[in-house]
Amino acid sequence: MALPAISRMVAKTVLAVETPEGAGALVRRSIGSMNLRNLTPFLLLDHFHIKKGAGFPDHPHRGQATVTYMLQGSSQHEDSAGHKGTIVTGGVQWMCAGKGIIHAEMPVHVEGSPDPRGLQLWVDLPKKFKMVDPSYQELSPEEIPVAYPQGIDGPIKVKVISGKSHNVESPVRPLGGCWFFHVTFSNKGTMFQDIPIGWTSFLYTLKGSLVIGSDEAEIDAFNTVILSADANQTGVSLSGTKDTEFVLVAGEPLDQTVFQYGPFVMTSKEEIQDTLVDYQRGRNGFERAHTWKSEIAHK
Repeated sequence: MALPAISRMVAKTVLAVETPEGAGALVRRSIGSMNLRNLTPFLLLDHFHIKKGAGFPDHPHRGQATVTYMLQGSSQHEDSAGHKGTIVTGGVQWMCAGKGIIHAEMPVHVEGSPDPRGLQLWVDLPKKFKMVDPSYQELSPEEIPVAYPQGIDGPIKVKVISGKSHNVESPVRPLGGCWFFHVTFSNKGTMFQDIPIGWTSFLYTLKGSLVIGSDEAEIDAFNTVILSADANQTGVSLSGTKDTEFVLVAGEPLDQTVFQYGPFVMTSKEEIQDTLVDYQRGRNGFERAHTWKSEIAHK
């Protein structure tokens, strides 16, 4: 028997302010900023805008998954295990760093075209998966399934990047529970999205105006909205105006400590110390740390 549709509500709202990062990158960071930490299993959410000549050259990861979703333009990627490719507009890369990998992410700039923009989400891995071999799950825009909560002629479209929406399920299988949806409204409308009870959930607004649950306040662009997680709340009711656009993400909370040192995310100080030694000595996933150089970052 289906559970009643009882909506989550707004628990906290954080405006993501655009700030320079590195040479030529502009980032709106919400999760992972001083205003929004400890949102298990989520570690970081960046809405990035990369200008010509900028990018993210060779750097390591261990202990998390990184999800890169391109909203505009495209981005090349390459890693120390020999994997490389391009994420185009509307495409996604779900990378499980596991025990360790070195990679580069370099946006592609085309003369006369807009700068690349996208979202990057870091998701903590359950402790038992932190030392697995790295892996990728990648979907082109055509491979991401789409749900239409009010029918194919209705005003709402849900790209199911991971998880399940209105009987449409993504082929992406994250290690640890995580659902990720890109929702667009072509006209005014309302939908209800199921969310597993007890999971952490949030929205990040990209365009338009959004009302959540029975709240009357309208949420404008570039806000990260943390949703409540009461035991009887089975999902979230979402009402948008024409051209409203946002991502909705939910994840299973992890009962573990987060020890983070830059791109390394473990569960204890000792594990971080071991990670630093592994990286320095080029072992346990970092065998090519001091010999590999990406082609895309060294053109």
